[in-house]
Amino acid sequence: MPSKPNGSDMKTFTITSRIDAVTRIPERYLAAELPAPRAVKIELTSQCNYRCGFCAHRLRMKDRGEMDRAFYERIVGEMAGAGVEELGVFYIGESFMCDWLPEAIGFAKQCGIRYVFLTTNGSLATRERVHACMKAGLDSLKFSMNNADEEQFVQIAAVKEKLFRDSIANLKRARAVRDSGGYNCGLYASSIQYDGEQQVRMQALVDEIRPFVDEHYWLPLYSMGALTTQREEELGYRPIAGNQGRIGALREPLPCWSAFTEGHITYDGKLSACCFDAGDKWVMADLNDVSFMQGWNSEAFVRLRRAHLKKDVTGTICESCVAYQ
Repeated sequence: MPSKPNGSDMKTFTITSRIDAVTRIPERYLAAELPAPRAVKIELTSQCNYRCGFCAHRLRMKDRGEMDRAFYERIVGEMAGAGVEELGVFYIGESFMCDWLPEAIGFAKQCGIRYVFLTTNGSLATRERVHACMKAGLDSLKFSMNNADEEQFVQIAAVKEKLFRDSIANLKRARAVRDSGGYNCGLYASSIQYDGEQQVRMQALVDEIRPFVDEHYWLPLYSMGALTTQREEELGYRPIAGNQGRIGALREPLPCWSAFTEGHITYDGKLSACCFDAGDKWVMADLNDVSFMQGWNSEAFVRLRRAHLKKDVTGTICESCVAYQ
């Protein structure tokens, strides 16, 4: 059993409260033109060492690469100046594949970003890497744990089974790193909620890792954008419409919070309206050419939000995702 966190200022908030604050669109954000979003996810790298069938990464229909550091520093500075409070240093890729991840975290904190968070598959989150990220000021580290055992992991993630045990061991070591260093970083885990026997198998994994994290929560199987029909055929599970948040606080598909309260920036500088944009289909602006706020309130973004506010996305890029009922 892990020890209690060190330090009187260790974080006591829950990750689900922060998630719910983003997926619950506040009144002032129910408009086509908006102030800066509370949170932004930025893709340091689009590379990932897994090939999970339920993830948009494997379905990605564009070249993969790493973000230019000069662009990162420029856009993070703009976001901080505009009022963005929370920065996720990940999007679709696995950010522990980026060598300068700790430096990215430290730069964001220096710019005034209050809360820097990261989601990982865990396999590359070694003791040394986690220590560097926490030392740089990481506020939240969440492990996505979506396979019940090695056999299922090999089938779903399409990589060597060793990485399954590595991810679990790294999660446990992350708790030891935090406790020994007294770092003010929340530790969390999430899992996809299935039905029947699969859920029973998943519960055994959750029972193993739960003592090492501050909170665990369940997620539905998302549609991952416009690839829903393909995904149902491949996985044998029917995704829910859009991204309705977490189990226990699901939101209505329209208007989709992803276009209102959270920004999403690809490694090559595109601003997307979708948290699952696997192929630049939801690009609202190229931030290589315009500022963050110009992109956030671009003509394309404003037009899409108006359709969401009317709860009629017929004829828009969101139609195939949200309408999947």
